[in-house]
Amino acid sequence: MAPFLLGWVAACQPATPAGDPGDPLPGLTTVEAERFVEGRALFDRVFSAAEGLGPLFNENQCSACHTDPASGGTGEQLVIKATRFEPPLTCHLLAEEGGENLRRRVTPALASHGFTAEPVPAGATERARFTTPFLFGAGLVEAIPDAAILRNADPDDADADGISGRPGRTVDGRLGRFSRKAEVATLLDFTDSALRFEMGLSTALTPVEPVPPHLADLPDIDPAPEPEVGREEMDLITDFVRFLAPLRPRSPEDPAARATVRRGEGLFHQVGCDRCHTPSFRTGRSDVEALDRKRIEVYSDLLLHDMGEGLASVCGLAATPTELRTQPLAGLGHRRIFLHDGRALNPRDAILAHDGEARGVRDAFAALPRTTQEDLLRFLDTL
Repeated sequence: MAPFLLGWVAACQPATPAGDPGDPLPGLTTVEAERFVEGRALFDRVFSAAEGLGPLFNENQCSACHTDPASGGTGEQLVIKATRFEPPLTCHLLAEEGGENLRRRVTPALASHGFTAEPVPAGATERARFTTPFLFGAGLVEAIPDAAILRNADPDDADADGISGRPGRTVDGRLGRFSRKAEVATLLDFTDSALRFEMGLSTALTPVEPVPPHLADLPDIDPAPEPEVGREEMDLITDFVRFLAPLRPRSPEDPAARATVRRGEGLFHQVGCDRCHTPSFRTGRSDVEALDRKRIEVYSDLLLHDMGEGLASVCGLAATPTELRTQPLAGLGHRRIFLHDGRALNPRDAILAHDGEARGVRDAFAALPRTTQEDLLRFLDTL
């Protein structure tokens, strides 16, 4: 689509809510704004072992990972997972052996028994690391209707374009839209899993302590009563994340620079990046006015795609090791490492590492003159 048509289409869309890093969504009610502030305080709270932290954990507060450029952002920490995959489609998450999140820290009580970090399960066939995702705009992503996401799915590649996005699924069959393997459906589920796996805290949704069986009989390693995080606390943390505004795209002040960005946006569509990195969705009806029928620029179709052996990681509930959910590009200009595991230090290297279903788009980008590639990269830096 020509750049002038792109601008015309965008002008006909509802305005995109946006803000500076860490800002709440515009249009929250007084009660919603208060819940955002209370939830942020819990998000930033440091938990102690006496309050239930651990005995296995990675960090002692949510914002230890989601800290840059503000609470709800990203960080340098990497989540490590291990699975066992049996072709063609059977994935063992190795949950009882800690495979869903290999936690690297222990409380003093557990250390006194001689334990350090969780080992890689003996039966694992894959191990992978994942960077911390941005949470800015996550509430709007949650509010996208399932039908809008499924509309882009083409699991059998019926149009023969080489791209066959598949929906991810949760263990109970709901559409997954969060996590690198698209296996988390809602922000409450996301909050629950983060509290349990990252901090070792039992929750009102999952009151069973997340301790591997070989540690279950050790005395006094976790004295706090269950659940260690109640439902109201979970809901407040979830509302903080739900009400975080998407990051405002950056627009250069210099007219020549703006022209470069417009050319880059045109190239983004010309080479086919938008075939998986869908620029925007519209949310459905919501009782929360700030989430109701809003345009959200995601730059992801939120579907699983085969990215080739070079980017293979662990398997997931509905994903093979080579399948990953399309990484949202919103906020890309605020990142310092790229791809699901942080292996790329700049967007150009990340693009050139694409394979599998993205091979044709990668090759189209690689065929551009280097100066033309820079136009596209400058556009990405504004997101």
